[in-house]
Amino acid sequence: MNEVTLQPCTKAIAGEITIPGDKSISHRAVILGSMAKGTTRITNFLDSEDCKRTINAFQALGVSIDKNDTSILVESNGISTFTEPQTPLFFGNSGTTARLMLGVLAGLPFFSTVYGDPFLTKRPMDRVTIPLQRMGTIFDGREKGGYLPLSVRGGDLQGITYALPVKSAQVKSAILLAGLLAKGETTVIEETPTRNHTEQMLRAFGADITIKGNGITITSQKHLDATDVHVPGDISSASFFLVAAAIVPGSNLILRNVGLNKTRTGIIDVLKRMGANIHIQNQSTTSGEVFGDIEITYANLRSTTIEGDVIPRLIDEIPVIALLATQAEGTTIIKNAEELRVKETDRIAAIVDNLSRLGARIEATQDGMIIQGKTVLRGGKIASYHDHRIAMTNVIASLIASEPVILDDSSSIAISYPKFFEDLKLILNE
Repeated sequence: MNEVTLQPCTKAIAGEITIPGDKSISHRAVILGSMAKGTTRITNFLDSEDCKRTINAFQALGVSIDKNDTSILVESNGISTFTEPQTPLFFGNSGTTARLMLGVLAGLPFFSTVYGDPFLTKRPMDRVTIPLQRMGTIFDGREKGGYLPLSVRGGDLQGITYALPVKSAQVKSAILLAGLLAKGETTVIEETPTRNHTEQMLRAFGADITIKGNGITITSQKHLDATDVHVPGDISSASFFLVAAAIVPGSNLILRNVGLNKTRTGIIDVLKRMGANIHIQNQSTTSGEVFGDIEITYANLRSTTIEGDVIPRLIDEIPVIALLATQAEGTTIIKNAEELRVKETDRIAAIVDNLSRLGARIEATQDGMIIQGKTVLRGGKIASYHDHRIAMTNVIASLIASEPVILDDSSSIAISYPKFFEDLKLILNE
């Protein structure tokens, strides 16, 4: 446990920071670089606990991966040279590693076992194992393969057409990765578009992938070509500082090198809708991913309703959006976000608990929450729930509290943003 006492912000936030690499893209770059033949160089890789789990998994399959801070060198002879892991694969707290690796392992002709920490062990895996079983994989584990730990007997897959029952890029990605190794074509149908980093990167590595309407089809392909990948800054990480500048009076902040993939920019749309003064500059594109600089200046905020198709585009940002809503005039409603119930923790319950302790007028609903603003937050003791996004939201909340805030444990922040406190000090000019 790493308890920390957080002091209120006594002056405006100002300056600029460069956001570290996108977690979702970092995972996928290692996965596809390992599956491709040749040398893949990854720059601006996110050096976090979650992403290291993906590196470790492919090293256990025999792939040569050399890591030097945020630069990664992957040298692989392709999928056909993967070897059966000699020990169980440990995924820590990383849901992305777990679900995407299950898609890869499903297509490999050997036996493997996988497990995670106590928190990952509680997260549902049947959303992935059910379609992969339909393709031919044999899983064994609790509740018919619904939870880790799992054993996997892969290989000899058959392509399927599968309509996603949940709005999940992880599930989509797992099926597409398995589809690479399956006979024939595999099609994933999603009612609402989710983040498309997997599709973008599959194209960059030479996969045969087509998108028509709400269907994504991939054709069996045992050979991918290595390519270089530059990882844009993570907009989910940027969101905490965007909200900080939006709620601390007098603030002006520039965030450099932030990913602006349209399936991830829901947070920007919501900030603009709530009246934030926000501008995007210096846009560029690499490997199909758009990135640029974001400038945000404090402004008076108004309430809004957040629902429907925008939810998958900001699902990870909802904890800090709820904090934002406490500083907006009127009633903000968030709904259609039931996926928050099965994240690292029940994020709806965690958000409502913590913000209520600080004096916010907030109530939970089954699929979201209702927040009354504008509210002065007080100090107090709050919990991280061993969830990095809850912990970082609590830190940002402390900036506008009237008294110190005591966070029970900040260690989970290293899962996605190891240098979070360093960057926070930069913009607080401490």
